[in-house]
Amino acid sequence: MENKRNVLMERYDFGRLLGQGNFAKVYYGRNLITGQSVAIKVIDKEKVLKVGLMDQIKREISIMRLVKHPNVLQLYEVMATKNKIYFVIEYAKGGELFNKVAKGRLKEDVARMYFQQLIRAIDFCHSRGVSHRDLKPENLLLDENGGLKVSDFGLSATAESNRQDGFLHTTCGTPAYVAPEVIYRKGYDGAKADIWSCGVILFVLLAGYLPFHDANLILMYQKIRRAEYKFPNWFSPEMCRLLSRMLDPNPKTRISITKIMENSWFGKGFNCNAVTIKNEVTGLDPLAADVIFDSCENDSAPAEAKKEMSQPASLNAFDIISLSSGFDLSGLFAKDNQKKETKFISMHSASTITSKLEDVARFLKLKVKKKDGGLLKLEGSEKGRKGALSIDTEIFEFTPSFHLVEVKSSSGDTLEYQQILENGIRPALKDIVWAWQGE
Repeated sequence: MENKRNVLMERYDFGRLLGQGNFAKVYYGRNLITGQSVAIKVIDKEKVLKVGLMDQIKREISIMRLVKHPNVLQLYEVMATKNKIYFVIEYAKGGELFNKVAKGRLKEDVARMYFQQLIRAIDFCHSRGVSHRDLKPENLLLDENGGLKVSDFGLSATAESNRQDGFLHTTCGTPAYVAPEVIYRKGYDGAKADIWSCGVILFVLLAGYLPFHDANLILMYQKIRRAEYKFPNWFSPEMCRLLSRMLDPNPKTRISITKIMENSWFGKGFNCNAVTIKNEVTGLDPLAADVIFDSCENDSAPAEAKKEMSQPASLNAFDIISLSSGFDLSGLFAKDNQKKETKFISMHSASTITSKLEDVARFLKLKVKKKDGGLLKLEGSEKGRKGALSIDTEIFEFTPSFHLVEVKSSSGDTLEYQQILENGIRPALKDIVWAWQGE
């Protein structure tokens, strides 16, 4: 029986499926001219347009052309058809570094080797004005020789993304690895936030578990803000000193990459001249990201990639906030309806959510008090069996298109709160709610 090949744009053979997410599938591929192995990321245009992520993809392309480094996964080519976007990227045969850590902690020399390559790559990114903002073992890949490759620049930012105060303000990243100042939402230095994430990664490599962990996301954030963690007894004093300076909750006193490279523990076996970096920026034209997405050619993806989904992307809260696959948040979305708090996901902007909550409060004759950090307090004017009812709502932004909103009773009668929630708040918010907890 004839073995039919799946060929993309007459340039690449499509092979086996390597992995998939809600918006994309990644296939093994081969360049038909050079025979080089590649990975081909196939993105569903309709889905990313529906959730407003197209600008993020364009930004990712622009950023990846800036960071040509041996320890950064390379983007070779981008193509598009009417329905699909194709990223042709470097093939990392060794898979995710996370898979190694999942089997247990690494030996100190091995962990240091990976950490040295990570710092070298991030130092180069920062020299190009790029902050990664989602560093974690799942985004660190390995080539066939064990060389580390930093990947997934979808949440990255450049200096141009800074506001007038010179800081970034978008809360993003993976909760267990995110820096405390990112949680504060008062502006942060992306490079300093990356250093914190590198510190968490180093801890994980050496310990085999996360320094900050709690089944409840809010409680975990409190630990991160206070830098509450303990070193295992097998950590050497040198390692502890370095990690303490990287996991400093004050970004102003947090160690710099230059100082990390000067650290005695880091420097063991480190050759700063081990790689040659090209100073020139090569790759795609800056306008290419806009031009290729206007393509209306016939789709030429393999049969599996051609299957269109008639249903909208089925995302849950765990997908939205891009949590580590080994991180348990089962306590976050409890199913006990008598609890004093509940949460929902919204795809609307924070300002729209706030405006809707204010409308609901007025309809329910509740007073509204605004506080810092996206917190709204809704208060009843009449006293119930246990005093005046008070409801706190807080908005957490994980990407510009996805928000987690927590609604909880801070005082008053629980039964009264449940009645207002079920008969008033939930029905009134149906236009902006994508999914309530447990749904």
